[in-house]
Amino acid sequence: QVQLVESGGGLVQTGESLRLSCAASGRPFGRAAMGWFRQAPGKEREFVAGISSGGGTTLLADSVKGRFTISRDNAKNTVYLQMDSLKPEDTAVYYCAADQGFFRAPGRRWSDYGYWGQGTQVTVSS
Repeated sequence: QVQLVESGGGLVQTGESLRLSCAASGRPFGRAAMGWFRQAPGKEREFVAGISSGGGTTLLADSVKGRFTISRDNAKNTVYLQMDSLKPEDTAVYYCAADQGFFRAPGRRWSDYGYWGQGTQVTVSS
């Protein structure tokens, strides 16, 4: 049974930082691309970042380029999202996702991922 468990969310002020973690279990973590998505109230879930199985390829949404970084530690079965210079518009529930396939490039669509975590709330106050 695949499990993705996010942690690290919270309430911060504009300009501060947070690091989200996603611990994976139940399948060979190091073989699958991983992604982060977010969903704000009343809005659709949107792509934030993606990373290939080995970590050599990363994708970032234009809205977070220069502020967010995605990384992974395959020895720890964990993917991270470092979020710096946070803005109120970053407020959302952040979801970790895993590709159902192996050794594929990370995608930007929610349909590129077959496994999802429960989400962690990030709130940025102005």
